Amino acid sequence: MNKPPVSKPQSFFHLHMISDATGETLLAAGRAAAAQYRDARAIEHIYPLIRNEKQLEKVFEEIEEQPGIILYTMVDQELSGRIDEKVKLLGLPCVSVLEPVLSVFQSYLGMQAGRRVGAQHVLDADYFRRIDALTFTMEHDDGALPPDMEEADIVLVGISRTSKTPTSIYLANRGIKTVNIPIVVGVPLPPVLFAAKRPLVVGLIATAERISQVRQSRMVAGSSGLDQDFYVDRAAISEELAYARSLCTRHGWPTIDVTRRSIEETAAAILALRSKPR
Repeated sequence: MNKPPVSKPQSFFHLHMISDATGETLLAAGRAAAAQYRDARAIEHIYPLIRNEKQLEKVFEEIEEQPGIILYTMVDQELSGRIDEKVKLLGLPCVSVLEPVLSVFQSYLGMQAGRRVGAQHVLDADYFRRIDALTFTMEHDDGALPPDMEEADIVLVGISRTSKTPTSIYLANRGIKTVNIPIVVGVPLPPVLFAAKRPLVVGLIATAERISQVRQSRMVAGSSGLDQDFYVDRAAISEELAYARSLCTRHGWPTIDVTRRSIEETAAAILALRSKPR
């Protein structure tokens, strides 16, 4: 008789991220790298807005107590030098996340980087466009329609638990005004949707198994007006999906299967569709 494989216990390590801005760049890079190691989990320590030596000293007091990998983005080259000195003394691994990228840019463009702290967060027209899109999207979540559907860039349709809302919010953070509308068997979609010419309408689908799992994990026991058994029944969900697919086919709306896609991957697929001529 074969013995079941022994699962390897998960190990933990400390991941320290030092930034002179918000730390978003480091967080994305650190999580992307840590995700490649299934048996090791990062305990994240984020130190944003570190802009003088006194602040840096406090950061290293914490790092000395819980040593680990250090990532940093620092425009001030003096502070960068101080970080490099400290990590050498401590014997810890350390990476300046932006420097290799800046070196490539400098080599290709033939000019030095401007070295502006938080330059990606400038309050310019693009920033306000993203805020406007986010406000619009939040106001028109889950079937709340704008008076003029032509204001929307994208409309997502799909049955319950096909990631319409998180995908909408992700797109809004890219400056794309997004409306999401639930598809419910027997409930007609609003006529304003069919009249709209500007927005790209995309149907989100998934396997019945996946939707049932998500619904079970998010279902609140005792929810009024909800037939819980029917809501998670795979046969019933298959009927919902068939209805959604038929609607999309009838109206020529492309569909994306989100079963094995992250929100970011789904959004990328939507943006790829948007770039195609219609």
